[in-house]
Amino acid sequence: MKHFAFVLLLAILFHHECFNVSVEAVDGFVRTRGIHFLLNGNPYYANGFNAYWLMYRASDPSQRFKVSAAFHEASRHGLSVARTWAFSDGGYSPLQYSPGFYNDQMFMGLDFVIAEARKYGIKLILSLVNNYDNFGGKKQYVNWARNHGQYLTSDDDFFRSSVVKGFYTNHVKTVLNRYNSYTGIHYRDDPTIMAWELMNEPRCTSDPSGRTIQAWIKEMASFVKSIDSNHLLEVGLEGFYGQSTPERKRLNPGFDIGTDFIANNLILGIDFATIHCYPDQWVSGSNDNYQLAFLNNWLSAHFLDAQYAIRKPILVAEFGKSFKDTGYNTYQRDQLFNTVYYKIYSSAKRGGPAGGGLFWQLLTEGMESFDDGYGVMLGQSSSTANVIAQQSHKLYEIRKNFGRLAYVSRWKRARANRGKHIGN
Repeated sequence: MKHFAFVLLLAILFHHECFNVSVEAVDGFVRTRGIHFLLNGNPYYANGFNAYWLMYRASDPSQRFKVSAAFHEASRHGLSVARTWAFSDGGYSPLQYSPGFYNDQMFMGLDFVIAEARKYGIKLILSLVNNYDNFGGKKQYVNWARNHGQYLTSDDDFFRSSVVKGFYTNHVKTVLNRYNSYTGIHYRDDPTIMAWELMNEPRCTSDPSGRTIQAWIKEMASFVKSIDSNHLLEVGLEGFYGQSTPERKRLNPGFDIGTDFIANNLILGIDFATIHCYPDQWVSGSNDNYQLAFLNNWLSAHFLDAQYAIRKPILVAEFGKSFKDTGYNTYQRDQLFNTVYYKIYSSAKRGGPAGGGLFWQLLTEGMESFDDGYGVMLGQSSSTANVIAQQSHKLYEIRKNFGRLAYVSRWKRARANRGKHIGN
């Protein structure tokens, strides 16, 4: 009886919006309709992870087994979306060693990552550049422009310089048009890729008004969509509120970095919103109870705004707790994961905009040197791995129930059409 009541509730919530989906949408691409993700015509909810290191490790054929192991462990725990880097600019072992010049060995590593993700049924979110110096980032782009004779005074000129923007759009074009040497599919045509991300955690502290980043997102979103209309696009935002909603800025953890959660996500071409949440960094020095209260408020506010102000789906694209935190224990990490997961599940169950969460970060055996304190190894039996698997199961059940309802809805329409045909 409880199961029937739950299914009936879902039918009421989604009958009008989610199930009126054309047959042509059954092509393997994740899409959006209103505040929901769709996959093959059915509402889509995903539990996922971050693993920035995938391309880097896959570029060395002797290390590719670690990528395969990570995807295998992830799929065993029901994880179905991975977020990773499609950039490495200059420096050691780069993908792009100079503007427009690429290391094909590294690109073949990314080809392998996409092919393996496809094999294990995992969708990918590919980020196109870093805000930070790691793997080059906007600093490297600005330095390249300086080497080409441009007088630039700030790393934030990444968002303003026409030369730098030319370097970036060339990289976008190169990645989107890449022909995968393993699958034989161009990236822009591959449904294994769920979405492109313009930048990992964009920040422009030199312009707290937000106008600089707003203009950049508009320009780049339009450019990406002009090349690739198949895939979803998101900005890479952490979720900080800006000038468009001054009353919401009190929710920020004291940061004023030139982004605007509402205005940035309302831009045409941006398909869904993202937030990141690191209470242990953002409100460090506070106790666990305060950090969890901050996390609850952060999630509630953004889910509400995604539904009513932005009217698009939202992903919790990064969250975690570091074992390097003072007084850390596994229970604290599990508590944080459970808090994020409960908020997502509650939103999904009532038809809200939360489409899933991606913890930072997944590692596998032999990758201890990559652990920044937030690493989770699913291969090691742990309470955190169990928490992750339970969330995957809950979201799978919601997807399954929606799928049943969609099937019944389509069957009724087909029967009605047959009845009309016989009558005629």
